[in-house]
Amino acid sequence: MSPAVELAHQNAVDQGKDFYTDPETGLMVMTALYLRKREFCCANICRHCPFGHDGKAHSDTI
Repeated sequence: MSPAVELAHQNAVDQGKDFYTDPETGLMVMTALYLRKREFCCANICRHCPFGHDGKAHSDTI
């Protein structure tokens, strides 16, 4: 992840936001804060998954 993306994510989390706009792609991205509020891993390989997602789908957590 680029430093610009990491900074955008951290700024959004610091402000209590659920989403931010990726500075490189313009796409809306869910923050770890939002994902944590959902209380489960959806196994969609979310960029900021707070549940220890390792980049591989794990259907046992759905």
